[in-house]
Amino acid sequence: MKRLIKIGMIILLAACHDYPAGNDDILSIFPDYAGVTIPVNIAPLNFSIPTSRKACATFQYRNYAFAVSSNRKGEFIIPPSKWKKLLQSAKGDRFGVDITDGSRQTIHSFCIHVAEEPVDPYIAYRLIEPGYALWNKMGIYQRDLSGYNESVVFVNKMTNYNCVNCHSFCERNPDKMLFHLRAKHAGTVFIDGDQIDVLQTKTAQTISPLVYPSWHPSGKFVAFSVNRTSQEIHPTQRVEVFDFESDVVIYDVEAQTILTTPFIFSKDAFETFPTFSADGRTLYFCSGAACAVPDSIQNLRYSLCSISFDPGNKTFGNWVDTLLNAETERLSVSFPRVSPDGKYLLCTVSSYGTFPIWHKDADLYLIDLEKNEGSYPEHVNSEYAESYHSWSSNSRWVVFSSRRLDGLYTRPFIVYVNENGETAKPFLLPQKRIATYYTELMKSYNIPEFVSGKITNNSYRIMQKVKDSATHKQVKKIEN
Repeated sequence: MKRLIKIGMIILLAACHDYPAGNDDILSIFPDYAGVTIPVNIAPLNFSIPTSRKACATFQYRNYAFAVSSNRKGEFIIPPSKWKKLLQSAKGDRFGVDITDGSRQTIHSFCIHVAEEPVDPYIAYRLIEPGYALWNKMGIYQRDLSGYNESVVFVNKMTNYNCVNCHSFCERNPDKMLFHLRAKHAGTVFIDGDQIDVLQTKTAQTISPLVYPSWHPSGKFVAFSVNRTSQEIHPTQRVEVFDFESDVVIYDVEAQTILTTPFIFSKDAFETFPTFSADGRTLYFCSGAACAVPDSIQNLRYSLCSISFDPGNKTFGNWVDTLLNAETERLSVSFPRVSPDGKYLLCTVSSYGTFPIWHKDADLYLIDLEKNEGSYPEHVNSEYAESYHSWSSNSRWVVFSSRRLDGLYTRPFIVYVNENGETAKPFLLPQKRIATYYTELMKSYNIPEFVSGKITNNSYRIMQKVKDSATHKQVKKIEN
């Protein structure tokens, strides 16, 4: 039912529900923004309809309204200034959108909810072709969420087109981050304000250089996995990635040493994907019983585990807790991430393995750490893979990767999570020219991370530091 709002002698119809229409093809909009919840500081949610005929969209909240006509591609390009005023007016409420055809008949109507809490102003991500094992150009980019501007953080043409991966930020700080370079000019790039260091992280005791990172909230430590990984063509899902073996360690940034314990560094188990708790006193990780791969890959499942960590004494606890038992639940856990308020842990679960990006059955799973209860968040999962994700600074937003648009390319979606752990309908990252942007972009978004500000483009300084091997630092030793 439409909601009536009386303003003086004028009555506006605040549209919040779908209307029947004879022309069904015009009812669908792309992206599907109907009923989504958005932050007050998000860029205009431009959308399109599958027709070249003229249509008009009216956006309205109480006594404020404006209209936007579609262009020849069926796009509605929303004026930023009017959109910003609309969101400020509707903050904590919802506004309506009515779409009418040339005869002024309403052919579609829906609402958009505006949350009280803002989202972090930037996200960072890697863009890469979703091929089998081949790629050439790739880079780490950042996007201003209040607009459409995308800018470079680092691209691999600076270092002879090698692999650039695993960007990570300390508490979403744009001035304190790291990322890896692989193959030629290999090393881990640490950035702390104006200080840039390149670290060589392979030791005699570890099976590989450092891989998947998680910063300690203090910035004094980074948890990493070390992995001996293989990527192969798979008969049913294009690619399968798996570990022959893996362990978890903690890198002491100031001492340049590696800390670990037999509980997370064992030949009997594959340990991977570490992440710190919000207070930094617990280390979560994924662990699966060691087995022969790839022969037994479909029987390899990873449990969600944790061990205590004392950052003052640099010591670990004497036992490992299992939060989600892989064999009991018949699922495998990847990418655990804890909300900054410490209340929730979001992870990806699939039927087996440790790299769910190509697993169609991969879903997000939310655990209430206070109640020790888990569930699949409503509205979030689809029939295709949902995989990597990260939390906003205020714990109210999650950005995650999903293949739901076409089953092939990962695209970033943002979802609102309230303080009770309830989720709204997620929305696709808005673009200015929305009708063709995602269909013409032949790259996947990889590892979307919220950032609290704009990252300085240090590409040339990084390139010079990387290529000057005499200045590289080396991990000194590993301590058990």
